[in-house]
Amino acid sequence: MEGDCLSCMKYLMFLFNFFIFLGGACLLGLGIWVIVDPTGFREIVAANPLLFTGAYIMLAMGAMLFLLGFLGCCGAIRENKCLLLFFFMFILLIFLAELSAAILAFIFRENLTREFFTKELKKHYQRNNDTDVFSSTWNSVMITFACCGVNGPEDFEAIPHLPHSSSENVIPEACCQRELQSREGMFVNKEDCLKGNERFQNRQGCYTVVLNSFETYVYLAGALAIGVLAIELFAMIFAMCLFRGIQ
Repeated sequence: MEGDCLSCMKYLMFLFNFFIFLGGACLLGLGIWVIVDPTGFREIVAANPLLFTGAYIMLAMGAMLFLLGFLGCCGAIRENKCLLLFFFMFILLIFLAELSAAILAFIFRENLTREFFTKELKKHYQRNNDTDVFSSTWNSVMITFACCGVNGPEDFEAIPHLPHSSSENVIPEACCQRELQSREGMFVNKEDCLKGNERFQNRQGCYTVVLNSFETYVYLAGALAIGVLAIELFAMIFAMCLFRGIQ
């Protein structure tokens, strides 16, 4: 009976660690993608050290979970007490670190305010200069989401034009309506748009549009984080039970 209980514990330990292994692989891949993001979207918030550091924290956490999930699986299969103890101690540290990170993310969520993005846009945006990563990324966002600026077209009134540019248009081309929401999409009426005809302009600010678009994903990420913490907690419990059950 005791042997059957130990075998069941080994199976559950292996199962939980396998999920930790997969979760670590996902975090590792996501962290790498954010750091080498080819679209340059991270440049929009690069001035915020908290956000930029978060990508490296995610990368480190993913790598550690990947390694610990692997070690936990090996410890359960081979019934190695040293590996199980090593796994328990480090998964505990990661659990506490993730819990602290979640609390800090909640506290500092105010950094992602409308005012922050508005200040960054007015400071770094160079209108139609697609050689600048920040400007090119903002143009892509405005075209893709059919929006203009952070709050609306009025955000560009204080932004100077490029040197040697004869254009006196208030809004950039990216704020003009297109038949298809892509850079290849034809303008509905580019000339009237740039002359100030609101009928052919995207008037809604990107902050509201993007926030509404990603609202579902924010809740999904929160649910995923809670799930990961729960899995880690159960894995620690099973690791300690298996540790105590091995003769």
